[in-house]
Amino acid sequence: MDLISERITINPQVCFGKPTIRNLRYPVEMLLDLLSAGMRPEEILEDYPDLEAEDITACLQFAAKLVRVKSIHKVIAA
Repeated sequence: MDLISERITINPQVCFGKPTIRNLRYPVEMLLDLLSAGMRPEEILEDYPDLEAEDITACLQFAAKLVRVKSIHKVIAA
């Protein structure tokens, strides 16, 4: 089983259905924001003791999977 399916959950009852870590109230989006702001995984784990290193890896894998596309088409507004 891959980390994404083990760790990333989508539940309409938690965080309005946004992808979260293990059904906890830690949105994937928040962790990606922290990482992109320059926070190191060790710092995140220190600040959020409910999280595990595999959770951060799953977030990155999830983001990578979302941006994989076969093609991009330019849409021109009418």
